[in-house]
Amino acid sequence: MTQPKRAPGGFPVVGVVGGGQLARMMQGPAVELGVQLSVLAESDTAAAALVVPSSPVGEHTDLDAIRAFAEHCDVVTFDHEHVPPEILEALEADGVAIHPTRSALNFAQDKLAMRERLSGLGIACPRWARVTTADEVTAFGDDVGWPIIAKTPRGGYDGKGVAVASSAADLDEWISRIGEPGPLEGGLLLEEKVDFVRELAVLIARSPSGQAAAWPVVETVQTDGICTEVLAPAPELDPDLGSVVTEAALRIAGELGVTGVLAVEMFEVRPGRAGAPSYVVNELAMRPHNSGHWSMDGAVTGQFEQHLRAVLDLPLGDPRPRAPWTVMANVLGGDYEHLYPAYRHIMARDPGAKVHVYGKGVRPGRKIGHVNVSGTDLADARERAGHAADYLRGVITE
Repeated sequence: MTQPKRAPGGFPVVGVVGGGQLARMMQGPAVELGVQLSVLAESDTAAAALVVPSSPVGEHTDLDAIRAFAEHCDVVTFDHEHVPPEILEALEADGVAIHPTRSALNFAQDKLAMRERLSGLGIACPRWARVTTADEVTAFGDDVGWPIIAKTPRGGYDGKGVAVASSAADLDEWISRIGEPGPLEGGLLLEEKVDFVRELAVLIARSPSGQAAAWPVVETVQTDGICTEVLAPAPELDPDLGSVVTEAALRIAGELGVTGVLAVEMFEVRPGRAGAPSYVVNELAMRPHNSGHWSMDGAVTGQFEQHLRAVLDLPLGDPRPRAPWTVMANVLGGDYEHLYPAYRHIMARDPGAKVHVYGKGVRPGRKIGHVNVSGTDLADARERAGHAADYLRGVITE
């Protein structure tokens, strides 16, 4: 296994398990900080392996490979949340510093555990239930109103592992698998279908010492379960609600002992009875997150630099925005396999657009990059970012 070369000056090596675009985008800030990055990649052509010199190949489910990898790292963090708990436990028993820790990461890996913990903390959540039978599904739907949302507690992302059900029969296949080893061994998570105004996200960074920093609350725009646009800050957000959701995210990070970046995805809901919260928490992600990509160009300290600072227990950077508005538009795979030829048009049309491409093969609907545009006019920034993303995808050709 390739060992990372250590830089002179006592700088540490940060290991990242997983070679996707999040690990890839840590490399630029790592270079600027003088920190060495090493990535345990799925293949030598993984997104991060193309830009990080130390990228040994290994699976996140292979304890021997992860142990050999961690031996040469000062701290280990993650590109995704899918490392099995027993491997995390073994690493901690070996004395490896992992951030986030196994106990914190459990609440991002297991949605049932997350719902139980947040409800216990008094954090606003949709009405939910753990079920194991069709009768329990029917009882829940009759109680909260159909349709309902069903989720596999483990393994889902970008809309995968989520279903809208109008009856228990819609979930027959999932119900038949409850109890088997895998994403449904502990039961099925049901939630009410929330009538929300829009989706928000709060991004927090927290260090092992307990220092925390929060970026402005953003609005996320979803298409077919995939985030396609982020508006930073969230337009016309009530200042009181902004304070409430930021405080909730900071409390979640502290109570769960999160280290590194935490994304709290939320629904803004219409105020109900007096004192009822105007938000509910949807999901947690304990890593840099799509809702924070705007910060790479739009904040004093972007999420990838901040994540490195946090896991190394360095003082955190300033999260304030650099401009009144920054819009992030995701680039999803389309008809054009070759992306580089689009650069000339995009850069000539809009010198202020910042294009980030992930080094991944094009596949329909796959996140292959994003564009950030900052400015003083939100509508203008949205148009510019959207045009660049659509041109890269091949949706428009002029």
